[in-house]
Amino acid sequence: MCVDDEQQLREFMEDQLPRYGHRVTTFADGASALAALGTHSFDCALVDLNMPGMNGLELIGRLREQAPDLQTILLTGNADLNVAVQSMRLGAFDFLEKPCKLREMETALLRVADKLALVRQCRKLERQVESQTSRKTSVLIGSHPTMLELQRIIQRVAPTHSTVLILGETGTGKELVARAIHQQSSRAGQAFVAVNCGALPENLIESELFGHLKGAFTGADVDRLGLFEVANGGTLFLDEIGELPKAMQAKLLRVLESGEIRRVGEGLTRKVDCRIVCATHRDLPNMVQDGEFREDLMYRINTFQIHIPSLRQRRSDIPALAEVLLLRVRPSAAGQSPQFSERVRTLLQEHTWPGNVRELANVIEHASVMCDRLPIDVEHLPSHFGQTRIGLAMATTNPTEILSLRDMEQRMIESALDRHHGNKTAAAQELGVSIKTLYNKLNSTSDRSAA
Repeated sequence: MCVDDEQQLREFMEDQLPRYGHRVTTFADGASALAALGTHSFDCALVDLNMPGMNGLELIGRLREQAPDLQTILLTGNADLNVAVQSMRLGAFDFLEKPCKLREMETALLRVADKLALVRQCRKLERQVESQTSRKTSVLIGSHPTMLELQRIIQRVAPTHSTVLILGETGTGKELVARAIHQQSSRAGQAFVAVNCGALPENLIESELFGHLKGAFTGADVDRLGLFEVANGGTLFLDEIGELPKAMQAKLLRVLESGEIRRVGEGLTRKVDCRIVCATHRDLPNMVQDGEFREDLMYRINTFQIHIPSLRQRRSDIPALAEVLLLRVRPSAAGQSPQFSERVRTLLQEHTWPGNVRELANVIEHASVMCDRLPIDVEHLPSHFGQTRIGLAMATTNPTEILSLRDMEQRMIESALDRHHGNKTAAAQELGVSIKTLYNKLNSTSDRSAA
């Protein structure tokens, strides 16, 4: 919209701006412009400063109250810096001195379009983050003393604004703990943004975290928000922070200390308010000694430290975890009992779980797909459980019977073939060997029988 008491200027706007692709509606005074907001939406308002009745500054304030997203540009014939500053404080996007050139006006309108695109992008990201957060509720499962202590620590640290460093092996659930901290904090209603520092291309890390201006580098076609701005008011989870390049560590430290970011290609700084939660499976003190990680950054992110136990350190929780993970991939299993055979329960608790809960989830999903009807049994488990299965079979053999390794292999093969009704491919998969190896074993057994 264009609001100006000069008819000649209004006619000029109606004639010239459509040539640049703009739709223009003009008003002779502020009252009629405000009334139009009830039935129409506008992206930008060009507002004259000196008008009878309601002046431009007053109109800008009223427009911002009724339409917060509406961008305003003040048109003034008086090159008064104080007026310009006052208009900016009222929320004006820019100001132009009359008589203004058409090229200057078009440049200002293009910058308005860029800002609106950025606002829409931000809201889209916020909706995506909100959707992901609502789907990923943080339920920490386990009654082992180490898990009860972990939950107690989270309850203590979550209400604070302290920076948290989460330590633990791969697959232990570091993001789940970060989400629990966010959801139990005063920021729970705001965005939770998670980023894996090791997955970001080194040449784009700064842009991803802090954003960039259009034209800042090749491929920067539009202004872009960084993840710090997307998480503003909420929580930013920096996973695998130990993978962050040394140059970015210095820039991150500055942001954590000042609370200000600078988009790539921009001279101004912007204030951000987001809680930082970091995580790593690496030994940061050793990395500091080796010169791979900044000591000052380690101390800055290590205000509060949380250790997540590995799955083998809380084996008593594995049955309950397995049941929950099964329900996620197979909701129909709810209420069915038993869901796992005793042999499977024994195997799950005896496994070393180098991949922790993530590995357990993959095993349960595999078994659920392979199992037509509950309970899940040994033959439904992935092939890498083969060696453990052999150990279990040996444990269930008559203890007074002494068998050679070859005889033990033969019994295992026969048992697997019986379970799979002679299907050699399925038997080989269960035993954790190739089909060729299985045939060689069978031929070897036949040769010994014939001899």
